[in-house]
Amino acid sequence: MAALDEASTLHELVLLARKRLSRGAFDYLLGGSETETSLARNRLAIERWALRPRVCVDVRRVDPSTELFGRRIRLPVFLAPIGSLETFHPSGGAGAARAAAGFGVPLMLSSVCAPGLEAVAEAAPEAVRVFQLYVRGDDAWIADMVARAEAHGYCAFAITVDTAWYSRRERDLLNRFEKPWRQNVGGIAIQRAFDWKAVERFKARHRIPLILKGIMTREDAEIACALGAEGIVISNHGGRQLDHTLGTLDVLPEILDAVAGRATVLVDGGFYRGTDVLKAIALGARAVGLGRMTAIGMAAGGPEGVVKMLELLEDEITIAMGLAGVTRLEELGRAHLARAEPVRPPGFWSAFPLVAEGY
Repeated sequence: MAALDEASTLHELVLLARKRLSRGAFDYLLGGSETETSLARNRLAIERWALRPRVCVDVRRVDPSTELFGRRIRLPVFLAPIGSLETFHPSGGAGAARAAAGFGVPLMLSSVCAPGLEAVAEAAPEAVRVFQLYVRGDDAWIADMVARAEAHGYCAFAITVDTAWYSRRERDLLNRFEKPWRQNVGGIAIQRAFDWKAVERFKARHRIPLILKGIMTREDAEIACALGAEGIVISNHGGRQLDHTLGTLDVLPEILDAVAGRATVLVDGGFYRGTDVLKAIALGARAVGLGRMTAIGMAAGGPEGVVKMLELLEDEITIAMGLAGVTRLEELGRAHLARAEPVRPPGFWSAFPLVAEGY
């Protein structure tokens, strides 16, 4: 734990995580599907934007907080849903929830993450929690999941809509690495049959706010809003489902235009650094999902590692806001961005170049 306490950069957390994980687990964390083109495009979409700083602004007080899910949160981020967080630390979703509550950001809990929605709620009842579901049962089964989530204080319900078929994640195949929950997965036919009529039935039967995770086109955003979805997560599953999609930040503008304020628009996929987050906010996202960085924090030091990750990210965001000449997130806008060519090949390691240099 001393190494975690001494960490002063996100690079060090990445190194700790890599040291503590097996090759299979670390590749599972980093990898995407097939050629990993979607994975690279997520980073490319972020790195093709440069910041345009304004100077001679009084930035003695910088506030990186915002409102999300009806609560004031410390940073414009949430811990994105990751299956089997217990792979990275035994505390799993409960540990992530404690970290989220302790720091002050929301957690979106994966339905394939131990120890389950009830135990996670009991571990951190004060956390802002959203429950994410892979649909593997009929409407009655979904209703039971909703009732359990509502009874345990989850403020919204997210349905992942980009996993009708599981992708070929070739790092995992080459490593012969398989998550335990993937060995006996039921309900695949139901998951493949989930359609807009099912979304319509959900909205007719349940009052809990609905978020659809995995929207990547204007057309689907239009339908989601027409059916009453309160939230959209622009996501290509971190580049882990359909290969050769656009990067998520590239489709943010068209989806914001289609939504036109009718739903809260969130985004994930390749966001690792403070400046990454600010670019998304400047383009109009409400908040950014952190998936791999949550896993990095868990692997580096469990809940304390996630808190450390968020503290370092807060430093990066606050400093970048001050240097950009803004004191509140609401001041960020398209005028703070310009198109630019990436300076490194895009990918996970382009966000952590010092690791590649041997630090």
